[in-house]
Amino acid sequence: MPLVSAFAVADLLGLVAFGELLAFERMAGDARLAPDLRRRAALNEMAAAEIANYRRLADRLTALGVPPEDAMAPYVEPLQAYHDSTEPRDWAEVVTKAYVGDAITDDFVREIADALEEPDRALVLDVLHDSRYAEFAAAEIRVAVADDPRLAGRLSMWARRLVGEALSQAGRVAAEQATLTALIARDGRVDVPGLFGRLTAAHTARMAAAGLNN
Repeated sequence: MPLVSAFAVADLLGLVAFGELLAFERMAGDARLAPDLRRRAALNEMAAAEIANYRRLADRLTALGVPPEDAMAPYVEPLQAYHDSTEPRDWAEVVTKAYVGDAITDDFVREIADALEEPDRALVLDVLHDSRYAEFAAAEIRVAVADDPRLAGRLSMWARRLVGEALSQAGRVAAEQATLTALIARDGRVDVPGLFGRLTAAHTARMAAAGLNN
C-alpha cells in the first residue's frame, strides 16, 4: 500500500474510532433520560455496540502500527465541539440526535470509505450504525409526535440544528485533514456541493420517514 494511502487509512480509522468512543460515552449518559427501563436498556445496548466497534477499529490501527490515540487526536476538538453544542434536553431530543446526527455522520464516512481497499473498507462500513437502531430511534420519534403533535415543530428545528452543526464540523475535518480530502477527490478535485447535496438529500428522506419536516 502506498505511503499516502496508508496515512489516509489511519486518518479515517482514527476519525471513525473516536466517533465510536464519543457515541458510547454519549449514549450511556443519555440513557438516564429514558422514560422507562425498556428504552433505557435499548440505549445502553446501542452504547455497548459502539464500544465494541471502537475496539475493532483500535485493534486494526494497532495492527497497522499506528497508536489509536495518535490516530484519533486530530478529531477530538471538532467532534467534541459538535457534541458539546448539541446536548439533548429530553428523551425526544436524545432519539432525534441518534437518528439524525449519527446518520448524517455515517453518510459522510461512507462517502470517504468508498475509496478504501479491503479489508479496511469492509471494516469501516461494518462498524457504522446498525439499521435496527435507526429504526428504533425513528419509531420513538413517531410515538413522541403522535402523543404530542406540537413536538414535530421543535424536533424538526432540533434536527436542522444537528445537521447544520454536523456539516460544519465535517467541513472543518475535511479542510484540516488533507488525506481525507484526497480520498473523496475525483479527478483531483472535491465536489463539495455534490457531496453536501447527497448528504442533505439522504437527510431529507430520513426526516420524512420519521414524520418530521425538513
